[in-house]
Amino acid sequence: MSSRSWSPSSWRDRTALQQPNWPDLGHLDAVVKRLNGLPPLVFAGEARSLTSALGEVAGGRAFLLQAGDCAESFHDQSADAIRDKLKVILQMAAVLTYSSGMPVVKVGRIAGQFAKPRSADTEQVGDLVLPSFRGHIVNDDAPDETSRRPDPDRLIAAYHQSSQTLNLLRAFTKGGFADIGRVHQWNLEFVASSAEGRRYHEIAEGIGRALQFMQACGIDLERSTELHTVDLWTSHEALLLSYEEALTRRDSLTGDWYDCSAHMLWLGERTRQLDNAHVEFLRGVQNPLGCKLGPTATPQEALDICEALNPQRIAGRLTLIARMGAGKVRAHLPPLLAAVRDSGHPVVWISDPCHGNTFTAPSGHKTRRFDDVLAEVQGFFAACRAEGVHPGGLHVELTGDDVTECLGGSDDVTDNHLANRYETVCDPRLNARQSLDLAFRASELLRSPSASH
Repeated sequence: MSSRSWSPSSWRDRTALQQPNWPDLGHLDAVVKRLNGLPPLVFAGEARSLTSALGEVAGGRAFLLQAGDCAESFHDQSADAIRDKLKVILQMAAVLTYSSGMPVVKVGRIAGQFAKPRSADTEQVGDLVLPSFRGHIVNDDAPDETSRRPDPDRLIAAYHQSSQTLNLLRAFTKGGFADIGRVHQWNLEFVASSAEGRRYHEIAEGIGRALQFMQACGIDLERSTELHTVDLWTSHEALLLSYEEALTRRDSLTGDWYDCSAHMLWLGERTRQLDNAHVEFLRGVQNPLGCKLGPTATPQEALDICEALNPQRIAGRLTLIARMGAGKVRAHLPPLLAAVRDSGHPVVWISDPCHGNTFTAPSGHKTRRFDDVLAEVQGFFAACRAEGVHPGGLHVELTGDDVTECLGGSDDVTDNHLANRYETVCDPRLNARQSLDLAFRASELLRSPSASH
């Protein structure tokens, strides 16, 4: 596949799954032309820096935390919501780093995670059969025919919201908010009084004492930019290929093509077919890439993805995201790990413990059990350790809001609680307390190999 000529539009000659049924292709073409003339959202040099950081993960010297919303919403783009999401990611990273002694590469499912794959083009809503909600970049989630009609103008709206989110993230991560000296201030108010919040407070106290010790030893902390800023890269599933093509630019320094809609793009379980449009598009951009692998993936399919997306075997270029389900990960993941390991491909392996554990509760809400999420993470670590592979990270759907969307956790969310604060526009997300608890559990697995068995 890599020997074929490539251009940002060569995917158009291939089967493209999960694309909306746009009612007016002329309107879509006009919007794509407008997008093509807008500035890039991210820059090629930033994407190269992420590839380098992920190379450290591939080499077993760092850990990847990829986290954020299931699907970003046009209805909530407030600075508070973005800040609180960032707080949870920073908290989780602090726990993982402090407890394991391993650097954490932080990648958000943010500033572009608007599109969602669906199992069917239509869905039943009460007595109505409506076009499926495919994310706010395509249509609205309101249950009526007009709202569900795909609208190309939403691509422009998604671009502008992504730009605004990126501006805020850069201000927060580079303007003092992410200073390690402010580690106490990352604790959300509704989390602070919980068991996870109190445990986090102890880590924050330990970090504070370590900083005081370094300063007492004469180390000039003010001159260390690593203590005052963090790198947070963006990522989303590269689903809408017209949008991704429109934001693809040739780098003026290297001459290579980069998809400038995000630093990292990934393929979903539904769009990783080797001869189809999504693989064709992503093989030609030089961003770091991810690919979801579910329980039906075979060792040969994993190897084929590696060859298609990373034929030059660049460490950090490709992340394989296992989303097996708690009951399947220990049986289905090891053959994939062994095949890729034996091939010599320098991939990052991470666990998505959310998507394989989704079900519909008796109340009718789509949900996940925290215990299943944790069990899949434990199974992932155990499989990696058994095959001599570095368990490289987590890919998690979470929010900084005090929602009740996933069952269990220290609050013991039950089916009766789901309706209280069920706010997601698509899949259920871990709330901040559950996310922090997961970070503590994962840090224990990182620190103690025997804990994963």
